[in-house]
Amino acid sequence: MKEVDNILEVKDLAVSFQTFFGEVEAVRDISFNVRRASTLAIVGESGSGKSVTANSIIKLLPDTAVYKNGYIKFNGEDLIGKTEKEMAEMRGNKISMVFQDPMTSLNPTMKVGKQIIEGVKAHKKISNEEAKKLAIEMLDLVAVPQPDKRVNQYPHEFSGGMRQRVMIALAMASKPELLIADEPTTALDVTVQAQILDLMKGLKDNFNTSIILITHDLGVVADMADEIIVMYAGQILEKGTVEDIFENPKHPYTFKLIGAVPRLDMDKNEELHAIEGSPPDLYMPPKGCSFYDRCSRAMKICEDHMPEFTDHGNGHCSRCWLNHPQCTREEASLND
Repeated sequence: MKEVDNILEVKDLAVSFQTFFGEVEAVRDISFNVRRASTLAIVGESGSGKSVTANSIIKLLPDTAVYKNGYIKFNGEDLIGKTEKEMAEMRGNKISMVFQDPMTSLNPTMKVGKQIIEGVKAHKKISNEEAKKLAIEMLDLVAVPQPDKRVNQYPHEFSGGMRQRVMIALAMASKPELLIADEPTTALDVTVQAQILDLMKGLKDNFNTSIILITHDLGVVADMADEIIVMYAGQILEKGTVEDIFENPKHPYTFKLIGAVPRLDMDKNEELHAIEGSPPDLYMPPKGCSFYDRCSRAMKICEDHMPEFTDHGNGHCSRCWLNHPQCTREEASLND
C-alpha cells in the first residue's frame, strides 16, 4: 500500500454539544491536513474550538458531543466510525496526546516510571524489565536529570516543567506517528516554555512524528510550526505556512493576534494590541463572519454573509470579504 503524504485528513468536520439550553456548534465545517513529519499549529482564543478539534480526532469527547458532519482519516482510515475498543488500541500507540496540566493527567499515587511502563505494555508485548529500561531511556531523552533515580519518584516530586517532560516521555514512549499537544506550555514560564518546545522539535526529528500543537499564543509557534491554522468561533478563518501567516496575514483577526505578541524590537513604551470585545455565542452562531462585531474593517456584507476561502497561493487562504476579488481597494481602505 502506497504511503500518502498526509498522515491526517479532516474534511468538513462539524461537532456540536447537546445541552439543556440547546445545541452548541463548537466546530463548524473545518477542513485541514497534517503532513507526515510536520508540525501544524492550531491557534486562536479560548473557546475558538481548538481543543474540541483535538479531542475530536482521538474521540475523547463527552457523551453530549455529536459528530454532525465530515470525516477524520488517519493514514486513510476513518476514525469517526471506529469503536471505542479500536480507538483505545490507537490512543497512546499510533496517536498520543499531551494535555495542558500534567497534574490532572498523571496519577499522583503512582510512580512516573510505572505510569510509562503501563502505557507501553498496554500496546507492546515486552517484559517489565524491558519496559522499565525504556521508561528510563525516555526520561533521559526528554532531559529529566538522573532518570534511573527519578523513574521511581511520584509526580509531586517534579517541578511543573519536569512534569510536562514526563508527560511527553509518556506520550512518546510507544513512538506514535501523531502527537497532539494541547496547550502544553501555558502554565510554564517563558524559559521553560522554550525548552519544552525545543524538546518537542527534537523528538519530532528523532522519531519522524507529526505534531498538532494547540495554542492561544502565536508567539510560541513561530519557530516550531510548519503550517498554521487560525480558528475563531469554531471556524477556520485563515491557514498557511508560518512565513505566510507572520509575514503576510490576510485576515484582520490573524493580524490582531500577531499584534498581541511581544517582539524583541518593541519600544519599552509601546503597548500590545488587545482584541476588544468577546467571541460570539455558539448557541446561535452569526450567519455572517463570526469576527464581524470585533473587526474595525467590517463591511455590511460581513454581517450577513460568511465568505468562502480566498486562495492566496501556496496553500495560503483566508475567509474575509476584504480579500474577495470583487472587493475594491477603495472599499477596503474606507474600513481601515
